[in-house]
Amino acid sequence: MTVQPEPPRNLGILAGGGHLPLQVAKAAKASGRTVFVVGLEGFVDKSWLSEWPHEIVRMGAAGRIKAALLEHGCQDLVLIGPVRRPSFFDMRPDFECTRILARIGKSAFMGDDGLLAAVVKVIGEYGFRVLGAHEILKEALAPEGLLTLAAPDAAAMADIARGVAVARALGAVDVGQGCVVQQGVVLAVEAAEGTDAMLRRCQALALPAHGGVLVKVVKPGQDRRIDLPTIGPATIAAAAEAGLRGIAFEAAGAILVNRLASIAAADSAGLFLLGLGRDQINQGSRTP
Repeated sequence: MTVQPEPPRNLGILAGGGHLPLQVAKAAKASGRTVFVVGLEGFVDKSWLSEWPHEIVRMGAAGRIKAALLEHGCQDLVLIGPVRRPSFFDMRPDFECTRILARIGKSAFMGDDGLLAAVVKVIGEYGFRVLGAHEILKEALAPEGLLTLAAPDAAAMADIARGVAVARALGAVDVGQGCVVQQGVVLAVEAAEGTDAMLRRCQALALPAHGGVLVKVVKPGQDRRIDLPTIGPATIAAAAEAGLRGIAFEAAGAILVNRLASIAAADSAGLFLLGLGRDQINQGSRTP
């Protein structure tokens, strides 16, 4: 007897900012999935939504978000795109959101990873299966090795090792996923402001010598379905403007947006892109 494959499951996308939500939607549709987008008000880029079934909902309206996903038959859910965590007052939580906050308790006041992990658990209890964006975008995860014409020298590799150690330490306390290091000096660490804002700060902090490096790695113990480190053309442009030499990231742990465009942008700017393997991450984690 021939076993028929299961039909593609309907996908809901809880969309924050940036271009990744659209890429996920396109990839899901190409694979035969029906797609419905919940755009988070104040964060989602509305310019692409008109071509997709969607609803724009404020972050605190969890009841409406849940209802919209169920009304459109969503079975799987991807949370993708940057958002800023609002204050409780700004969120204006509805009854369902208040109930969720009460259930996740102290996790609501932890770092982003702790909060997101608690939210994913609640979403799972609603019956949705939460997927990582990389499970839809099959080629999204950054590969290992050098991707560009420019390559890091010994000094840059030392800065990368230092950056891995610092970023892993930050991640262990659920603060951020990246930092900028120049000649062994940590110029900036990523916190709530995000990568681009961190890079803008670096412009005034750079030392008068070879540029620094941006390092981005996954937090220790992070749920890899949500909030993976992301690098794309905008990140590369910001790194070049900050006078950096290159970007190193955890291979198979970071999302490289528009890979060919990102590599081309880095080559044009003379920056290196380096995917760090597991051994390099572990070795860097031991660097003082």
